[in-house]
Amino acid sequence: MNLSRKLGLFLGPILFFVFSNLPTVLVSKMGDIVIAIALWMVVWWITEAVSISVTALLPLILFPLLEIMPIADVGANYGSPIVFLFFGGFVMALALEKVNLHRRIALNIIKITGTTPNKVVLGFMIATASLSMWISNTASTVVMLPIAMSVIGLLINDADGFTKKDRNFALSVMLGIAFSANAGGIATVIGTPPNSVMIGLLENEYNIEISFLKWMLIGVPFSITMIAISYLVLVKWMFPNKQLKFAASKEVIDSELKKLGPMSGKEKMVLIIFSVTVFLWIFRTLINKIFPDLGLTDTIISMLAAVSLFAIPYNLKKNDFLITWGDTHKLAWGILILFGGGLALAKGMSVSGIVDLVASTIAASEISILFTAALLIFLMLFMTELMSNVALVAVLAPVVAGIAIGLEIPILYLLIPVTIASSCAFMLPMATPPNAIVFASGYIKVHQMARAGIILNLIAVALLVLMFQFVIPMLF
Repeated sequence: MNLSRKLGLFLGPILFFVFSNLPTVLVSKMGDIVIAIALWMVVWWITEAVSISVTALLPLILFPLLEIMPIADVGANYGSPIVFLFFGGFVMALALEKVNLHRRIALNIIKITGTTPNKVVLGFMIATASLSMWISNTASTVVMLPIAMSVIGLLINDADGFTKKDRNFALSVMLGIAFSANAGGIATVIGTPPNSVMIGLLENEYNIEISFLKWMLIGVPFSITMIAISYLVLVKWMFPNKQLKFAASKEVIDSELKKLGPMSGKEKMVLIIFSVTVFLWIFRTLINKIFPDLGLTDTIISMLAAVSLFAIPYNLKKNDFLITWGDTHKLAWGILILFGGGLALAKGMSVSGIVDLVASTIAASEISILFTAALLIFLMLFMTELMSNVALVAVLAPVVAGIAIGLEIPILYLLIPVTIASSCAFMLPMATPPNAIVFASGYIKVHQMARAGIILNLIAVALLVLMFQFVIPMLF
């Protein structure tokens, strides 16, 4: 265990003890205890003294013991519909990965975009983002990395060796994969956990629902814009590879597709279930209007897909199903617990009066709404370079909601751009798993990632401020 983790292990409980026994009251007796618990959780989340999922279980112990909420009320947050929406998404991602459909989709996208150097970079970025909309950004990066390494290997072994242009191409491909994995997840509700934490908070605390399609109307254009800007920054500005030529990349892609062989029956069945699920998510509102007694929700659709993947047999005689419960050892159970912990903490902040205090304090100030929004977006984006974005949203989303109430603007206007900002960490290897995975390839130095990343971070801040000011008021 490194020094920061050792310090964090003890500092978290110490801060909890100090803040829960202050001689003066900051918010209220209950509010001060919730702040103390939040500080403990934040310290453990930042230092990762213990698993971030284990940290998320603290409200389940401390809230009932310290009379913040009964255990039944706390536990309800860990079984929230949004948790099961993500569970269904995880199961669907497992099925895509098990039958190798995600790899086939990625390779075909790269083949379609072309095999000149810049088109190869674009192909990798589009393929990674497309996967990241539906499976975890970590999984999408892991899928793309070996394919990218094969293509880069062609340049290392060609007649002129590994030139500066070759290095620039390698950098563009690797950073392109990481950046598009981060941005691609923003496009859908299940693409990245912070989206679901925010939507869960809105449903639990404010009875505000954002449908799968409604989120895509915001997420997809932003995601496409960030990926396009990332592409231009990488290949036209930071790491140009003018006059670089290699034809063999087409052979690599064809060879990888040949290894997969023709589409199997299982792949076709998973593709049908996946397509039907996405169709239902997108047209749920319309379907409910046509059949008003149906009452479809995004969570019901997600769970229907999950159960179908477990229950529909591929070969009943051989007892062969698309996926089995044994496959779920790969499922990110910890993230589901993290959702619950975040929602429980948000509930604690609400019932203890912290959110109301934030709202009334902001309402009493003369602060500019636009400046406040820009500052919150900036802080969230740069803080997420150092801390888990899910944990960060879990802690700050209720506070941001309180600020929106204080500013007398709809909660969604502020909460959506601030939440999206948490997925825009392009600067440091430790900021997101995709950044760390491509950094481990050995083709990228920290200063190179930081140089490109800080530009994209600042562009993301500007885009999100514009979204706050003009786009979200049009949609909501």
